[in-house]
Amino acid sequence: MNDLTSSQKMANLSLSCAMKGGFVLILLVAATFVSAKKSGDVTELQIGVKHKPASCPIQAHRGDRIKVHYRGKLIDGTVFDSSFERGDPIEFELGTGQVIKGWDQGLLGMCVGEKRKLKIPAKMGYGEQGSPPTIPGGATLIFDTELVAVNGNGSGAEEEDIEKNEL
Repeated sequence: MNDLTSSQKMANLSLSCAMKGGFVLILLVAATFVSAKKSGDVTELQIGVKHKPASCPIQAHRGDRIKVHYRGKLIDGTVFDSSFERGDPIEFELGTGQVIKGWDQGLLGMCVGEKRKLKIPAKMGYGEQGSPPTIPGGATLIFDTELVAVNGNGSGAEEEDIEKNEL
C-alpha cells in the first residue's frame, strides 16, 4: 500500500523543495566564503601579532596620543603608503576617529615596540568609495604596523636610531 493522499504528496513536495532551497542557500554561502578567501578579502577586522616585547609597561588605550610606523598594502601586494620608507611615523589620538576605524580598533591594547598585521575590511577602511587614485572602492587593506610611542613615551629604539643617524 503505497498510496499517498494528496495532502501527504504536497507535504513531501514542500519538504523536498525546502531541502533543495536550503541546499542551494548553503552552496551560495559556501561559494561566497570561498570566493572571499580566495581573493584575500575579509569581512571582519583581523589582527595578527607578529612581535610582542618581553615586557609591556606601556599600552595604547582609547584617547592616548600614539606614534605608529606602518606599511599599507592592497591584497595584491601593492604598497600604497609607508611611513617606514619616509622614516616618519604617524601620530594621532587613538579611538577618536582621526584614522580609519580598522586602526582605531586594531591598535587598541598594543604595546610599545609591538608589531601587528591588520587586515581591514572595506567597511572599516575607505568603504565602497575608496580613496582614489591609490585605493580602489571596496578594497581590503593590509597594514604592517609598529607602535613607536604612547603619549610621548617610547621604547628608546627610535631615539637610538636618530642618534646613530646623526653621528
